[in-house]
Amino acid sequence: MLKKNLLILFFFFFAISVHALEINENTKFYNLLPHAKIFIDKSKSLKLQDILKIKNEFKKNDKKLLAYGYSPDFSVWIQFTLKNTTNKPLDKIIEYDNPLTTSIEFFSPSDAYVKKEGIYHIPKDKRTVNPIFKISLHPQESKTFYMRVSSHITTLIVKLNLYSHDSFYEKELKHQFILGLFFASILILGIYNLFIYFFTKDISYLYYVLYLVGVILHQMMYVGIANIYILNQECSIYLIEYAALLVAFPIFFLALFTKAFLDLKQYKLYNKILIIYLLVFPFLTAISIFTEEFSKYRNIFTLLLLIYLVVITVYATLKKNRQAYFILFGWFIILVAGTFMYISSLGIFDMHQYFPYIVEISFVSEAVVFSIALADRIKQLQIDKNDANNKLISQQKNEKERLEVKVTEKTIDLKHALDEKEMLLKELNHRVKNNMQTIVSLIRLQLDELDEYKDKEILTTTYNRINAMSHLHELLYYQTNISKVNAKDYFRLLTDEIQESYGQYIKLHLEITSDLELEQAIYCGLILNELTTNSFKHAFSLHSGNVYIKFSQTKTHYLLSVCDDGIGYDKSIASNSLGLVLVDNLVKSKLKGSINMFSNNGVEVIIKWEINHE
Repeated sequence: MLKKNLLILFFFFFAISVHALEINENTKFYNLLPHAKIFIDKSKSLKLQDILKIKNEFKKNDKKLLAYGYSPDFSVWIQFTLKNTTNKPLDKIIEYDNPLTTSIEFFSPSDAYVKKEGIYHIPKDKRTVNPIFKISLHPQESKTFYMRVSSHITTLIVKLNLYSHDSFYEKELKHQFILGLFFASILILGIYNLFIYFFTKDISYLYYVLYLVGVILHQMMYVGIANIYILNQECSIYLIEYAALLVAFPIFFLALFTKAFLDLKQYKLYNKILIIYLLVFPFLTAISIFTEEFSKYRNIFTLLLLIYLVVITVYATLKKNRQAYFILFGWFIILVAGTFMYISSLGIFDMHQYFPYIVEISFVSEAVVFSIALADRIKQLQIDKNDANNKLISQQKNEKERLEVKVTEKTIDLKHALDEKEMLLKELNHRVKNNMQTIVSLIRLQLDELDEYKDKEILTTTYNRINAMSHLHELLYYQTNISKVNAKDYFRLLTDEIQESYGQYIKLHLEITSDLELEQAIYCGLILNELTTNSFKHAFSLHSGNVYIKFSQTKTHYLLSVCDDGIGYDKSIASNSLGLVLVDNLVKSKLKGSINMFSNNGVEVIIKWEINHE
């Protein structure tokens, strides 16, 4: 009887060793599926103890990837055996290469070990994109493992990989780094286009930014990054259940972008059809998500919208729409990526095996193409504007004699307005250039005084000097009349900046009764910056006190007074101050004025210069 039992045990281990995948410490990677057996549980109710009774019904598999599509009504059981051929214990990692499967159960019957993973069972300490299972084998030990997977929301795609610890974490680090580069690239393009929208107010840029936001959200879920760093399990389940929204959101705004960017108003029929479809699209998407009858059509409405957008783009291309060429090329990239994703989900061809990041590369390429298209749009609009101006001038010359007097007068007014705008813009550009040269000179002067312990103070002074000029341009940007500067607003901006830099407990008192001429505003701002900064830095030993700023004008002169109730100053020290040297130079050489300083229970500086001085 003992011999019979030993013989049975021998044949049992022999059978296991025949089907076992032999591994050792040099085994870095294996695709496990071709070494596994598969059983389909159509009842979705079998437990491990039931499977162990019918393990002979498992069928050998020779595929590296198994894809069963959306919402399969069965569970897939996987059986594989591993054998440690060394005399040392082995630790390995089994990776389930799909982050979106809803339920994964891993069994090691010999150890009575069970671990659950997937969207419905996300570990709190999860830090890998895909679910992983750690296994250990004693020397010369063989173990049979089982896995049950099901996915009633997302596509059921099965791919198993065996890694050593080092090779897995090296691969995982590289994978997450590349994904990080992808999301950073899309985010940078989004921010770039958002700023262009703020400057141009062209709605197509805003639509494109929202499309990129949708791409980021979708891909974060698709590749599993969101489950690691952003969402908890409840949020992940919620978003997966309504994954159709993640698909519909970017496509909806892509449609709005295409409509605005291609100016579809010129194609009335196509534009009308698109508007109607966009109005009903959210309703159709909601029906496909929240009603069981239409759940199998949850992405069909998005697909129809994509197809129609391609048709519109092709039509616009045939009509010689310049922007359509860029969009058509972008569509080609998107369709290639979408086709590869769909083929992979069906298990027909695993493109990721040969081009691991084809989807991410396609999305970044498409985003770059669309961003180039948007940049070209600005250039084209400028060309169109110039062409329109040239046509207007030509029309004025050819029809001058037969135009009515009223039309002629309006044309002359328009020409005068354009000439004035051009002159003012040239003047503004000239002043900006001069201001930037002033900034460079100030920084160079300040660098000559740099001490290690004074770095912070010097940089703060330089910062306020630069702001003294930048605030002026900020005011001019919002003013319709740029020949005068609102001195009250200008001085308030300057002094608020200084107060924030040096002391919140020193009170400022402004008495401004006049505006400034543009020619003198920048010098006056620099002078006020230096004098007020000196008061804040040197006048108050207890960091509290008052600074009084007055600005007024007579018929012939401007008067600027900066006064504090501080401790006064030492004339020998003040005379060597770079700030006061700068003030003295600006007053005398730029404003052609006079400056007087008094120290009696504080410091008072009075500056006087002529109005309209050339």
